[in-house]
Formats: sequence, structure tokens, C-alpha cells
Amino acid sequence: MESITPAKEKIQFPCSNCGALQIYSPGSGQLRCDYCGHSTPIRPSLEDIREYPFREALQELETTAPVDDVVSAQCETCAAQFAFEENVYAGECPFCGTPIVTKTGERRPISPRSLIPFRIAQDQAKSHFRNWIKNLWFAPGDLKKYVREDTRLAGVYIPYWTYDSDTTTAYRGERGDTYQVPRQVVSVENGRRVVRTRMETRVRWIPAQGTVFQSFDDILVGASRSLPRTILDSLQPWNLSELVPYNEAYLSGFRSEVYQIRLDQGFDIAAEIMNGLIRNQVARDIGGDFQRIHHLETRHNRVSYKHLLLPVWSAGFRFRSKTYRFVINGQSGKVKGERPYSGWKIAAAVVAGGAMLGVFLWLLWESGALEQATRGYY
Repeated sequence: MESITPAKEKIQFPCSNCGALQIYSPGSGQLRCDYCGHSTPIRPSLEDIREYPFREALQELETTAPVDDVVSAQCETCAAQFAFEENVYAGECPFCGTPIVTKTGERRPISPRSLIPFRIAQDQAKSHFRNWIKNLWFAPGDLKKYVREDTRLAGVYIPYWTYDSDTTTAYRGERGDTYQVPRQVVSVENGRRVVRTRMETRVRWIPAQGTVFQSFDDILVGASRSLPRTILDSLQPWNLSELVPYNEAYLSGFRSEVYQIRLDQGFDIAAEIMNGLIRNQVARDIGGDFQRIHHLETRHNRVSYKHLLLPVWSAGFRFRSKTYRFVINGQSGKVKGERPYSGWKIAAAVVAGGAMLGVFLWLLWESGALEQATRGYY
């Protein structure tokens, strides 16, 4: 059975006016007391947001003792002791709702050093969600009334890695250049044998090799397994210029996860992203009309990383006995998620599209343009 490590330090933010605990108010840069309405500005940090050497971190992690996944906390409001959910280190007391934040070092050896605070408040997020539902194509007609107005959104800070790397890639491949040659084509027109000359396009392939250099900055990789990677990636772009130094005050009243994808695993994902961009650069370097890439060998130099938290509103809605998850970018309001489709609407669109295509082809035939196009140009 997994052991539970007592939380060594809880961070809470009592109101200086009434003593109740304050929570972060999205977009304001302040903590707010829900009881008396008093607000406290979050003092900005002068700490720089910097990159950390990747390979040195891996070496240090090899000698770091493992950290327990479950940490207990005791609520100072109701005195209840409980264990946070796995991979969560900030949230609410399940008995009285008191916001509690613990130190990330008790859960993972690498702590976040920066974050983007929530800019979109819960009411704004719900508005973005309703607009998203309203504009869905091929959605069932009764979907809107099944999506409840009181759908509760959970504000979660999701862990991410970013990676920088200077890459050197040696490649081998082929360059394809097109050229045209005349070709005689025999056809029968009005009972007569007709010979016409047609220009045929061919490709001449020649070997190609070389070296390309590319620097990558802030390749972003989600470090959570709570949401599918496709959903995490679809929340981009993020404006990372709005990163601020890590401060537990921004987490008060929100859930926050520790990373579940390790630093080295995250780099493997980032390297795949870089490889796709490197292949594009190699294709441009080969030139020509077509390219074949047979071999790539990439070296990564001066690799660095950041560990940060990004704000996401997350929830789900039930429709016809099935649950659909959706997420909202807490910085921009962008909505992505799962959704139902209307089979009959899709079928009707296919039929209508087929009918329009038939009418278009008939008009072309009547004008003689279709007959000319099918003959080709000689």
C-alpha cells in the first residue's frame, strides 16, 4: 500500500480585514475575500524567468530520492485531515471547501518556477463555452437545452515543460525536378484516326545531401495525463510573454497538478515536434519541385528547459447518457473538447452537397465546357 506523507507546509492567505481565507481573482492580480469583499494585491516578484540546463537536471535526478505521490493535509478551518487526489497539490478541503496549497517539492523533485495566472473568470469561461456550443456544426438541435447553465467549471493549473535546443542535422535524400517531353496520343474522332502531340510531365531525381541548423525556443509539451494530448495541444497558442514567477497566491482557490510526464519523457515529445519542423527545413534546403528524405541525423546542443503552469477551465456535460469533456484556455478563452454529432444533419448535408454537384455538372455539360475539359488540351 502506498504511504502517505504528511504535508510539511500549507500555504493559505487570510484576509487582513476579517480573517477569512482569500482566493485569487482572475485577471485582477489580487486575492479576494468572498466574505467581506476585501482585496489584497499580489506583490510582483523581481525574480527572473530563466531556462535551466537539461542534461545537468537529468544527472541530478538520477541521484534524487523518489518522492511519494500522495500527500496528506489538515484543514485549519474544520480540522479535517485528508489526502489530496493523486497528482494534485492545490485544491479545496472536501469537507468545508477551504482553499489549500501545499509545496510542490513534497510531490515532485522539480518545482514549477513560473506560471500564467488565470485571466478568464468562471463567468467569462461559461460565456465562451455557450458560444462554442452555439456555433457547432452538425450538432443535435436539442443540445443547447441539455447543456445546463449551472455547469460547474473547475479551474486547474496544468503542468507543462518548455524546451530550447540548437540543432544540427545532416541529411541524405533526393531532389526532383520536373521536365516535359512530347508524347503522341492516338484517338478516334468522328470515325477517323487522329494523332495528337501531348506534353507529358516527368520528374528527374538527383542525389542530395547537406547540413541544416535550426534553433528552437519554448517548444511546449503538456506534462499532464489527466487530459488527452490532443486536447492539451489544441489549447495553443499560449502567450508565454505573460509568464510570471511562481507564486502560490495565484493557486489559491484553484486546483493544481504536479507533472506526470517526466522531464526526459517530455523532451522526447518535444524532439518529435522539432523533427517535423526540421524535415520542412531540409525539404527547403534540397529545393526542386519534389523532395525525398532518406536519412536524418540530428544533434541537440545547449538544451534547456522550463517547468511552468498554465491555466485551464475544465468540465464535462452529459447528453443522451454520454459525457463529453471540454476545456477552456484560461488565458485566451479558446474552447476545445468533445462534442456530439447529428447523424441526420450530416446525411442531409451530404445529400444536399451531392445535389448541388449534380446541378453544377449538368450546367457545365449544357455549356459544352465539361466535354472540352474531358478531352484535355493537346
